[in-house]
Amino acid sequence: MSQQDWLDKDFYAVLGVSKDADEKQIKKAYRTQARKYHPDHHPDDAKAEERFKEIGEAYSVLSDPEQREQYDAIRAMGSGGARFSAGQGGPGGAGFEDVFSSMFGGGAHPGARPAPGGGANPDIDDLLKMFGGQAGGFGGGGPAGFTPNRAPAKGSDTSARTRISFRDAALGTDLRLTVDGRTVTTRIPAGVHDGQKIRLRGKGRPGPGGAPAGDLLLALDVEEHPVWRADGTNLKITVPIAFDEAVLGTTLSVPLLDGGTVSVKVPPGTPSGRTLRVRGKGLATKKSTGDLHVTVQVAVPTHVEGAAKQAVEDLRSALAEEDPRAGLTEAAAR
Repeated sequence: MSQQDWLDKDFYAVLGVSKDADEKQIKKAYRTQARKYHPDHHPDDAKAEERFKEIGEAYSVLSDPEQREQYDAIRAMGSGGARFSAGQGGPGGAGFEDVFSSMFGGGAHPGARPAPGGGANPDIDDLLKMFGGQAGGFGGGGPAGFTPNRAPAKGSDTSARTRISFRDAALGTDLRLTVDGRTVTTRIPAGVHDGQKIRLRGKGRPGPGGAPAGDLLLALDVEEHPVWRADGTNLKITVPIAFDEAVLGTTLSVPLLDGGTVSVKVPPGTPSGRTLRVRGKGLATKKSTGDLHVTVQVAVPTHVEGAAKQAVEDLRSALAEEDPRAGLTEAAAR
C-alpha cells in the first residue's frame, strides 16, 4: 500500500470512527466490521471480500501509532495544505521556497527549481521520493532538482495483515504472502499472539537508486483453537474426568501441542475446575518456555440405571451427613 493510497483512502470512514478515536475504539470498530464482512459469512461475494480487505488495511495503519501519525500528516497535506506554484509570489500561491521553509524551518536548497504545474497538488509518492522516500534526508537527483549530498534513504515501510492457525502461531511457521504485488517469505517465530505486529526488516518497498528496502509491518490474526488456549507462554487445556476418578484419584494421559503426551496425576478428592500445572510443557520461545495448565472438569453421567444407579444411591446414603453447601447462607449474609 503506497502513500498515494493513504491520500486517496479515508481509513477512519472505513472503520466508522472519528479522527480522534482512541486505540480501544479503533480495535472495537475493526472487530465489529471484520465479523460483519468476513468471507466465511459471505461466500463468493466479491464486494464483501474487497470490503474485508479494506477494513484490514485501515486497521493495520490506524492501530500503529507511527503509521497513524504519518497517515494523518499525509492526509492533512493532501487536503489543502502544501501546494507548489510556478514561482515565488506568483498567482498560484506560495512558492516552493515558502513550502520548504514552512515544513523544515529554513530556506530552500540553493539547487532547487520551481516545480512544474503551478498550483496543483503534487503526487505524494513523488513528494516523499524528493526527500529520499520518507521524511528527513535528501535522495540523489530527486524530481525537485536537489543536488545529492548524502546516500539515498531506504525505501518506505509498508503494512499487511494475515491470518494464521493457532498451531502455527504457537509453534512457529514459514509464511508466504503477497504484498504490493511482491511475494514475501518470512519465518513467524513461535509464541506469537493474536493482534501482534512483527517488523520484517528489508521486506518493505524497494529503495530508490538501489538503496535498501523499507520494512514490512505484518499484523497477525490468530485463529481460535477448539482445545488449546494460550496465556503468554503458558498453554491451557481442559480435560474431562469421570466422577470416580475425581473421588479416588487417577493418572491422566494429556495430549501435547507437538503431538506427544504427558502423564498428569489427579489427587483423590479433586474438585471440578481445579487446575494442575506441568512445568516446562508450554510454549517454547527464544526467551523462555511456559508451563502446561490442565483444568479438570468432572463429567456427570446424564443417564444411569441398574447397578450404577444403586451404587450412586448407596453413596448418597453413606455421605448423608456431609453438606457441600455448609456455611453458604452465612457467608452470603456477610
